[in-house]
Formats: sequence, structure tokens, C-alpha cells
Amino acid sequence: MTKIVVVDNHGQFTHLERRALRDLGVDTELIDNDTPPADVEADGVVLSGGPDMDRIGRSPAYLEADVPVLGICLGMQLIAEELGGRVGSGEYGGYADVTVDILDEDDPLTGSVYPETRVWASHADEVTELPAGFELTARSDVCDVEAMSNTDRDLYGVQWHPEVAHTEEGEAIFENFVDICETA
Repeated sequence: MTKIVVVDNHGQFTHLERRALRDLGVDTELIDNDTPPADVEADGVVLSGGPDMDRIGRSPAYLEADVPVLGICLGMQLIAEELGGRVGSGEYGGYADVTVDILDEDDPLTGSVYPETRVWASHADEVTELPAGFELTARSDVCDVEAMSNTDRDLYGVQWHPEVAHTEEGEAIFENFVDICETA
């Protein structure tokens, strides 16, 4: 059975990420972000959202764990920042229901919801510059980088929260990530 751990970066929806995976039949566990990657045996990792970069613990170390990684909101931002991209304050600010344009119908994470989807996202902070090796896979009127992918390294990120009910096709994002983990 596929096992995916959710690294808890103290976000308000983290428990819903674990539940979404469990509801798909995945063996899943919520782990503290101070847990060393060497202590974790999993086929994939979700880096949860959270309040700020000062509380990400050992999350960056999971980028070298040689398993697919999905960063959600703050999780995507820490991927970008750790790998040479940039994160800054968003112009829009807080949570909003946003229409996201999916840019690559062949992207393994977001392609199945092409050409657009409605999502629930916070834009207090956002990726402002992609790290080397990443492709822009989604954007919106309020955020230039709504999703990014590095398929060579199986590193993916979404600014929005696929785990909440307000995101129309959030389950599809988790299903796609499970498929990525099963074929990696």
C-alpha cells in the first residue's frame, strides 16, 4: 500500500490533508516537522501549509528524501525559497475563492483539471520567482505563480488548499499526487 506522510507545518488545514489522503485509501500519517527524514519511510511527502517560514522545522530536508514531494501553500513557498526561487508578500492578501488557469494539460499534478479550476487560497505570501528547473503550471488574476512542477525531481507545489471543500477539484490534485508516488 502506498504511504504518504504529511509534514505538519502548523497550518490550520493540515489535518484535512491527511484525511483527504486517507479517504483515497492511502496509508498516511501526520508527522511533526521536527522529524528527521531518515526516521520516515514513505512513498511520498506532503509539506503542509503553515503560518510562517520561521516554523518549518526540518521540512527543507524532505526535498532531498528521494521521494515525490507536494508543497501546499507555505509548503510550496519553502520549496521555492530553499531551491533558489523567491517568495514575497502577495498584493491580494488573505483567503479568497479564486479561478486558477492551468497552463499545462500534461502536467502530472494539475493537468487533469485543465483549463481552469476554482480554488481556496491564501495570498498573504506567494512565490514571486520560480527556482531553476521548475515550470509554471498555473496562475490566476491575483497570483502569477499558483502552481509549479519539477517533474525531473518529482517536486510539486500549489498555492491553494486542495484539502478544503471550497476547492472544487482538490481531490483530483491528491489523486494525481498519489499516482505520481506510485509510479516514482
